[in-house]
Amino acid sequence: MNVPHEKVRAQIHAILTAWGMETDLADTTTEAMAETDLFGVDSHGISMLMTYEKRVQEGKLKLNARPRIEKQNACTALVDAGAGLGHPVSAFAMNLAVDKAKEAGVAVVGVRNSHHFGAAGVYARMAARRGAIGMVTSATRGVAMVPTRGAMPVLGTNPIAFAAPAKRNLPFVLDMATTTTAAGKVKVYDLNDRTLPAGWVLDGKGQPVTDPKRAFQVTFEEPEGGLSPLGGSPEMASHKGYGLAMMVHILGGTLVGSSFSPIRNRTQKPGDPDDIGHFFLAIDPNAFRTPGAFEDDLDDAIDVLHATPAADSAKPVLVAGEPEEAERRRRLREGIPVPASLDALIRGICQRSGAAYLLG
Repeated sequence: MNVPHEKVRAQIHAILTAWGMETDLADTTTEAMAETDLFGVDSHGISMLMTYEKRVQEGKLKLNARPRIEKQNACTALVDAGAGLGHPVSAFAMNLAVDKAKEAGVAVVGVRNSHHFGAAGVYARMAARRGAIGMVTSATRGVAMVPTRGAMPVLGTNPIAFAAPAKRNLPFVLDMATTTTAAGKVKVYDLNDRTLPAGWVLDGKGQPVTDPKRAFQVTFEEPEGGLSPLGGSPEMASHKGYGLAMMVHILGGTLVGSSFSPIRNRTQKPGDPDDIGHFFLAIDPNAFRTPGAFEDDLDDAIDVLHATPAADSAKPVLVAGEPEEAERRRRLREGIPVPASLDALIRGICQRSGAAYLLG
């Protein structure tokens, strides 16, 4: 069924507050999750509530933790998330980075001791809306990526997002996992009972898995096999995707002092937080150009891309960020698709938490 976005927002908020999350923190989290669903990133929106419920039940997630700046100077800051959900601290950190960049020209804010923060592109877009270039990376909790030549997963899907503001055009927004697909997308294919493209998921012998339920097991439940690195094959392309994932972990994990998933999984005690790290970079274009010059030049570059002759006249050339914006407009009109399997899971969360069921 397609559910109006207002109902999806209300449902997310109702569940978060039923769990005990304070209203302002729930507002920020709801906004990030609902926007993610509107952009068509179904793996990181309302469907994440099942995972968050598990973290709450395990006592790992501190829903009312508030960001605390541990150290800072004119152009950097380190923020402790207090083992809270990643959405409120990430919005805080990205805005802090932009504030500092407006003064210093460039700024980096790192976050440690966090949990899952949803889609990285949500926060990169925050910078672009404020006239700054934004880049976001994050470590992850899960171990899902099989490294080149490996037979078992070691790294997470370690996302990276980049956004830059334009004038005439939509902002340029690149939001991607460093695996061939995000782990959450495997979950979405399972919820919709759709066959996966070959090469997304590999079993312990390196063979592709396309059955959605088997792919879910390989990705989330088994010690061998997992997601292929960005680039898949040949080997050097895969090796570069694997290296990119490690680079993202260095920025979003090692730099800020957060955990490396394989090590944490061996040492974590029951109730310990996930200790995920995030990285937020902001650049003020006016530190390099006269006001408006950067946006004008980016518009010109985007115009050239749009003017490129299309291989299929029915499918014009697109620029990163445009498909998501088009999907957002469509879903604002038509609603957000919620498969029956997900709807049943949300009903279950409502029953356990005492939240009103609002999707129907």
